[in-house]
Amino acid sequence: MSRFLFVVPPLTGHINPPVGVAAELAALGHRVAWVCADPGLVRRLAGDGAEVFACAGAPEGSRPPELRGPEALRFLWEWYLLPLAEAMAPGVGAAVEEFRPDVVVADQQAFAGALVAERLGVPWATSASTSAEFTDPLAGLPKVREWLDERLAGLRAAIGDPAGTADPRFSPHLVLAFSTPELAGPAEAVRWVGPSIAARPTASGFPWEWLDPGRATVLVTLGTANTDVGGRFLDVCVSALRERADRVQGVVVDPGGMLGGGVDDKDVLVVPFVPQLALLERAAAVVCHAGHNTVCEALWHGVPLVVAPIRDDQPVVAGQVADAGAGVRVRFGRVTAHKLGAALDAVLDEPGYRAAADRIRTAFRAAGGAPAAAAHLDELAREL
Repeated sequence: MSRFLFVVPPLTGHINPPVGVAAELAALGHRVAWVCADPGLVRRLAGDGAEVFACAGAPEGSRPPELRGPEALRFLWEWYLLPLAEAMAPGVGAAVEEFRPDVVVADQQAFAGALVAERLGVPWATSASTSAEFTDPLAGLPKVREWLDERLAGLRAAIGDPAGTADPRFSPHLVLAFSTPELAGPAEAVRWVGPSIAARPTASGFPWEWLDPGRATVLVTLGTANTDVGGRFLDVCVSALRERADRVQGVVVDPGGMLGGGVDDKDVLVVPFVPQLALLERAAAVVCHAGHNTVCEALWHGVPLVVAPIRDDQPVVAGQVADAGAGVRVRFGRVTAHKLGAALDAVLDEPGYRAAADRIRTAFRAAGGAPAAAAHLDELAREL
């Protein structure tokens, strides 16, 4: 059997999709290991028995909240992704030397995985935890593209094979995309496998008895990486939910404690975390930041969305949702309770949004998910 080494950044949204794939590979008899700057996070998501090689990381940094567009992208690359790659590279190299993988599976933003594998002559596949890169987000921004190309060339010279030519975001061997064209639009040389939805450990204690079966449940979440900027938006959401309390209950995820936490009353529940997959089975709508995982998990369940992108790939993903007809886009920094409420009314009451969400749900489930991704990796290992 083959050995697969997953290289991931220390971010929940980038680890969750390959967790199911790794489990499927292990079930086929393959040996799986991980490289991450936060081994504890990997074990928490993939299981205590996960084999994890530690490596150095880089602090994500505190981005000025006013940064948007190209400047936000530049900040992300300059202050996090590129330093993270350089910091991870020695640990990735040591893990490859010790584990001797047949295939390295590198997250699309863990450039060290791709470049070190290329330098050491190990085939590598891309795990695309977001589909935003497939739509060419830099189209019309030639100066930004030139700047990015220069940075990637410098990174390759520092940690990769200077003679290499492959873009570390797109493996020439295999690119696994955890979405489908029905949401993301067409793209060449991509294996669309749909979301990787696998059982994940969750802490007990969610008050399921609080949910009122006579009212629609709306989940509000900004993911795990936006606790520093979400206070105003969550306040707006709570106001809009309370105005619809005769027919709607809101579950608001507030890991940073911006709203104080705890059960407010019978209309709005504010909690630091939720068992998201289980809750989505009961949800009628989701209000979120257009994070790729949250969007795909909602649509996997056929749940329409109100999306309020903040930064990074989120504007692209929000555009995908709106273009597919599966949700309404609002402005994160400026939306009022009135406008948010109108968007929420639309996705709850207008059948077209749920119909579009159901169409994507069907496409997602037909794509195969984690078993399909594992099959593609198994095939790659056999061919090489």
